Amino acid sequence: MLKNKMLKLDGMLMIGSAGSNVGKTELACAILGKFCKSCDVIGIKVTTIKDKEGQCPRGGEGCGTCSSLEGTYSIDEEFDSISGKDTARLLAAGASRVFWLRVREENLMEGITALLDIIGHDAVSICESNSLRQVVEPGLFIMVGSHEMKNWKSSAESIKKYADKIVISDGSSFDFDPNRIKFINGKWILNLPATAIIMAGGESRRMGIDKSMLLIKGQSIIGVICEQLRGSFDEILISANQVDKLAFLGFKVIPDIVPKKGPLMGIASALEASTNEFNFVVACDIPELNLSIVNKMLTEAIESRADIVVPVTGEEKYEPLYAVYHKRTLEAINKTLSSGKNKITDVFNLCTVKYIKTEGTDWLINLNTITDYEEFQKKLR
Repeated sequence: MLKNKMLKLDGMLMIGSAGSNVGKTELACAILGKFCKSCDVIGIKVTTIKDKEGQCPRGGEGCGTCSSLEGTYSIDEEFDSISGKDTARLLAAGASRVFWLRVREENLMEGITALLDIIGHDAVSICESNSLRQVVEPGLFIMVGSHEMKNWKSSAESIKKYADKIVISDGSSFDFDPNRIKFINGKWILNLPATAIIMAGGESRRMGIDKSMLLIKGQSIIGVICEQLRGSFDEILISANQVDKLAFLGFKVIPDIVPKKGPLMGIASALEASTNEFNFVVACDIPELNLSIVNKMLTEAIESRADIVVPVTGEEKYEPLYAVYHKRTLEAINKTLSSGKNKITDVFNLCTVKYIKTEGTDWLINLNTITDYEEFQKKLR
């Protein structure tokens, strides 16, 4: 279980693995080769030692890595790029510097803090580790597995659900294009083969004012949402009828084909304009987006071939305006609208819907009223 106090490192891309020899270092090297020419990327390998007695946790005599550790952690810098070790391979792939952190599991925070004192907290890095995810929230967390591997090792199984992307490897190639990974404004981002649709056409009756223009740290809330989505999707569309008012965002604004038919018409109009099969639909009153959950929904939509994928929070509460819609749902949506119905949930009866359970409700904050907005502002302060 992840600890309450997490160290947030947007500049770290963490790569974990389901087990040994599944291609974790190969993926790290492929990503390094892409980014090392444009910025200094530090390579990090973390070896977590669980047994205080120094015996090999894998059984047998072991390699001496655990038994040779003195104290709670050690940090070694790699200078040899030809030895064939994982750290050497990272250096050969283009890392500006490479460090090996050996650390006892109970001292992970102490060990990574000491390493950050050397490389800087804002360093751009690619880190190979599973256990470090217990104390660090990286900008992006990818896990590598293989088709042949039936059971994941315990350190991988415990943090598997936090992966932004699970990549399947045959040891040398992947079912994933590393070019989907981007580094924008100091943060690692996974570009998704989908369209993001921001719903901004509501009348904001409960709020009393146009909620899309609410200020969050001096920026409109819809602008804040756009910045979180920028770079993560092939396309971003704004569903709204005030085209000129929202032109400043720099994205295409899609007005309703038939006005005053509610959000369902907004979804239909945006899906019609979308250039992708998969579409993440989100309301403009959700200031903080959890892209890891979005990625899980998209993965589920692709693998299960569901028409709609919706997250479930709390006691079976689901959010249709934080969900993934396949473009083929247009037929069901248009049929529903033609029958005189305007509720989004009316479409669910005509589609294959997959519900994904999520932990807790803190990740989904809706600003429906002025009170909600004021409480969120207090939280930010």
